[in-house]
Amino acid sequence: MNKPIATFLILVAACMAAHAEAPKVPLESNDEGSIYVSPNVAPTEKSATANGATLGVQNKDGSGAYGGVDTSAGRPSYSLGASTGGDVSFSAGAHSDGKDNKGVKAGVTIRY
Repeated sequence: MNKPIATFLILVAACMAAHAEAPKVPLESNDEGSIYVSPNVAPTEKSATANGATLGVQNKDGSGAYGGVDTSAGRPSYSLGASTGGDVSFSAGAHSDGKDNKGVKAGVTIRY
């Protein structure tokens, strides 16, 4: 294979992996949106371990809210957040383990 093409394909694959989202398993879905669960699963050689999950609501326009727990560290970490819908979407979230590990995040997504 041509070296520049191979390099480009490797870069595309790396970018796709960096932006991959955890799978969302729908619990209920209708014309307005869906309720989903996104498990935090850590694979091992012969099995998988569930380390918490996120429960969320996603509307058809892209707006939604979520809350979850991650038990993969020594202390459980809790998170919550929400986002608006439409072509310009604003999002905000927070996470904390109740002690030292805490943070907030915010973002803007522009769809075109």
